[in-house]
Amino acid sequence: MLTATRQAKILDSLRTDGEVSVELLAGRFGVSASTIRRDLNALSSDGLLRRVRGGGSVEQDRVPFSEIQRVRSAEKESVALRGADLVSDGDVVLIDIGTTTALLARHLRGRHITVATSSLAVIDQLRDDDDVELIVLGGAVRKNYNSMVGVLTEQALAQIRASICFLGTSGVRPDGTILDTTGMEVPVKKAMIESSNRTIVLADSSKFPGVGLLNVCGPDRLSGVVTNADADADTLDVLRGAGVEVLVA
Repeated sequence: MLTATRQAKILDSLRTDGEVSVELLAGRFGVSASTIRRDLNALSSDGLLRRVRGGGSVEQDRVPFSEIQRVRSAEKESVALRGADLVSDGDVVLIDIGTTTALLARHLRGRHITVATSSLAVIDQLRDDDDVELIVLGGAVRKNYNSMVGVLTEQALAQIRASICFLGTSGVRPDGTILDTTGMEVPVKKAMIESSNRTIVLADSSKFPGVGLLNVCGPDRLSGVVTNADADADTLDVLRGAGVEVLVA
């Protein structure tokens, strides 16, 4: 079996199971454990999975939002604060789902702006703010991740023209491609990009490369990326070379 074919099948296993072990994959494909480790390391370098002891994994919906929120909270906070600086009074702001975007919403309280979102966490931050005009996009609720998705969400986005969109991501590949792990979220992210004059990705440094099986967009669709100072320098150079403004929080 060709290396590329085997690696594609490894990713298929991850989509189904969420986590795979070296021993299981070695037996399935009839190759040595060292070969599987090389495959997993290569896929991890490309941002397609996260290496864990004895195998590989991707983020799954079963990880509660509250748990994700506690991971790298200081780094996410600084990214969110820097992102809020990009919003001007009167802007129509689209805010994606995610823990960092929820922090961004908190820093937008008291601003004379319109916010449209599919994130229940963002709604919780802004629902009682008299200054922010809040538009709820609707859709099917993913309770475990505080988000709304589906055709209704996408149809609502088609009616909106935003000044700026803040996008979350599960990972940024070395070539600047923005990734996500959940198929039902990707169409909503793409619709947000289409509905916005500017798209800004909020990604703490662990998202370089992070994880992700699905492409959201290339760097050509981005206006900017906000991240921490210790994010992968080579990837940031690729983004700058593509005309993306890189802002360090």
